[in-house]
This record gives sequence, structure tokens and C-alpha cells, in this order.
Amino acid sequence: MPIRTRIFLNTLGILLLGMGMAAILSWYVVEQLFLNTQRENLLSQARLSATTLQGQPIPVSSEPYAQTANAQPGIHTHLLEEQDAIVLALPNEADIASSRLEYRDGLNENLYARPEIDSALNGTPATAIHRVDDQRVLYAAAPIYSETGQISGIVYIASPLAPSGLPVSVVLQLLGALLVAIVLAFAAGTLLARRIARPLEQLAQAARSVAAGNLMQQVPIDKNIKELHSLGESFNYMTGSLQKSDETKNVFIANVTHELRTPLTVIKGTIETLEDGALDDTEGRGPLLSSMQRETERLIRLVNELLVLTRADAGALQLDLRALDLAELVRARCEGLSRLAAPRGIELTVEAREQATVRGDADRLSQVLDNILDNAIRHSPDNAPISILITKEGREVRCSVSDRGKGIAPKHLAFIFDRFYRADASRNRQTGGTGLGLAIVRALITAQGGRVAAESEPGAGATITFWLPTGP
Repeated sequence: MPIRTRIFLNTLGILLLGMGMAAILSWYVVEQLFLNTQRENLLSQARLSATTLQGQPIPVSSEPYAQTANAQPGIHTHLLEEQDAIVLALPNEADIASSRLEYRDGLNENLYARPEIDSALNGTPATAIHRVDDQRVLYAAAPIYSETGQISGIVYIASPLAPSGLPVSVVLQLLGALLVAIVLAFAAGTLLARRIARPLEQLAQAARSVAAGNLMQQVPIDKNIKELHSLGESFNYMTGSLQKSDETKNVFIANVTHELRTPLTVIKGTIETLEDGALDDTEGRGPLLSSMQRETERLIRLVNELLVLTRADAGALQLDLRALDLAELVRARCEGLSRLAAPRGIELTVEAREQATVRGDADRLSQVLDNILDNAIRHSPDNAPISILITKEGREVRCSVSDRGKGIAPKHLAFIFDRFYRADASRNRQTGGTGLGLAIVRALITAQGGRVAAESEPGAGATITFWLPTGP
């Protein structure tokens, strides 16, 4: 079942249920209001009749009182005066005990036992509802006072009530209002279903397009409904991320292809040269074999770096996190890389102002430091120092590596941690770089709960800084 139909049926059902309950309550309230109005009107009529008869002799009739005898439509009377009221004389105790109210069907009851008459005999006008021949009848009784202020009789009048409790005209009006409400509920259900379903239908269509491979999909943002607004923003963010990932994947494949093609081309050319007879040339084959070895090592290094990044992306890096002295580790790595720096007169200086214990993996941090220091050495001019500053900042330890090279242009600075990104592509290829060193630095630092950043001013060198949480 389509979601629009389901929303429509659910909404319509809820509205109809609510209107049904409201209709029942409204019927009850209107019926009570109508009945109270009838009571007040009939009681006012009884009081008016009683006031008119005040101080007059009570008329006497020898005919029995019959509730079903009608002198006027809607008014049951036995003894008629100008006010169309029944006038009952004040009885004595014997009359109260023997007075019967006779019916045409032979049934009878004690007239003076009725509560409204009893209340009137005690001086309080009252009303009551009784059933006569399966029809409800409203009665009103009001006392008649003599000139001396004593109760001399009772005015007793009646009016039949509709079987439904309300007049037919009122019932028709309520039914008409209910019909209009149902039509409005139908329209509201349709509009609400369309209002909610349309963004979801657009989202479903866009999702099908994404599943088919079209990532250039964006859906309109509905700001009026919080959940739909959030869903639309999430979907657009997802497709934007997929587009970026797809573009990154394409660039990554192109870069890997390029990086693999160069050494493979060299290796293939070397093999062909050896096959053409250079293999028998003892003096000439040495450089060729050395070139093959360099390119093979480059391929192995590229594959290993890609493997590290792939494992970092998948969260599958095996890390041996423990407390270690970062300053000691930095000094050890500087000593290991001094063979690259010394021939060019580059000095590596380490400054640790206080104890710098971090929680990290020694092997992975060694790889991070090697990549940063190797990058700094490659981009430093001869006889320029490289300084490493280690400080403690709150619950983190900061390590900054600064060189005196050309620096990084602002347009490149935000991308130097991206894979295969080169601010100076030609120089990196000449020195054997793959463009993955700083990407590996960010992946390894992030995996150990740290962060990394870069600062640079063109012509004033660059500073690569990473932070790691302090050790226990």
C-alpha cells in the first residue's frame, strides 16, 4: 500500500474517531441544554398559570385525570383554564392516599406520589420526566397561593418530548453538521497525506536514482515539518558525501594508476633492454638492475602505504596503545634520519620543555615522525635547521615540526593531508614521493585519538603539528 494511501486512511480514521467522540459528547450536551430549556419554559408557564390563579377559587371537575387526553398539541390537560393548565385542588391526607391517576389502558398510579407534585405541595416549583405509553413526557408543577399566603392548589402541566431527546429540526441540523465535518475530514486527510507523502515520494525517487548510479540527486527541504526537514538535509548530505567519495575514488584510482605505471614502465623497459643483450654486458647491466631495484622498492612502499590507509579507513589498524615518552621517541627518529639530513648540512633539534608522556603505538608514531621529518628534510634548503618542539597543553601533548623551506601556498594548505595531493608535483616525483606521506600521518594520528594541522607562510617554511592524549 502506498504511503500516501496509508497516511490518508490513518489520518481519516483518527479524524473520524475524534469527530465521533465529539459528536456523542455534543449530542449529550445539546440534549441536556434543550431539556433544560424545556424545563425552564414549562416551569415558567406553570408559574405564570399559578400566579394568574392566585387568590381565586380552585375549579373542580368530576372527570378523572387522563394524561393522554390532549386539548392542544403538546399540552396534556384534564381541566382547562385560559392558561391551558391542569389545576389540582390541595388534598387532605386521605385524598393523597386515595388519589389515583387513571390511564386509558387501565394502569394507574398515585398522582400525589410524584416528586414534582410533592415538591410543589411543599412550596417549591419543580419538573420531572415520566414515561407515558412508551413516550417520555416532561411535567411541571407550581403551587397556587391563596390570599392568606397558604398553598391552595397546584398548577400541573405537561409537554411530550421527542423520542430522540431532540426535535427533528435540531437532529437534522446536527446530522448536517456531522456530514460537513466528515467532508472536511476527508479533505483534510487528503491534503495532509499529500503534504507528508510528497517529500517522501520525492525522496524515494531520488533514492532509486542513487541506487541506479546517479549520485547527482538533491531533494527539496521541507522546513515546516522538523522530521522531513532533518530527513531531507540528511539525504542531501549523504548524496553530497557520495559524490565527493566518488570523485575522490576516481582521483585515487587515477593517481594509483599513474604511480604504478611509472615504475612498471621503467621495470618493463629495463627487462626488454636486458633481453636485447644487455644481460650479458657485465658492466652495463649493473645500473639497469639497480634501477629495477629502486622501482621495485618504490612499488612495495606504495603498496604498503595504501594498505595502511585502507586499514585505517576500515578501522582495522592493529594498535598497541601504551604510555611512552614522546620526546625520547622523537630523538630516536631524528637520529635515524640524520643520515639524510647531515649530507645537506641540515640539523635536527629537539626541544622538550617538560615530561611528555603520551598514550600511543610506538611503531605507528615512528612511522608518523618519519613521514613528517622526511617531508621536512626534502623541502628544506641546505644548511637550514629543522626544529621539533614538544609541549604539554592541558590533557594533550603537542609536537610541532618546523622547517625553513619555501612554505606552502594558502591555496594548497587545506589539502596537503589529502591522498596523492602534491603542492609541488614535479619535485615530489624527482625525489620519489608518492603524495601519501601526510595522508598516512593524519590517518595514524586520528586512529590514536589525536589530531593534526599545518601552518605555513610562503617563503617562511611550514610547521606540521600533531596532538596526542597524555598517558596515564
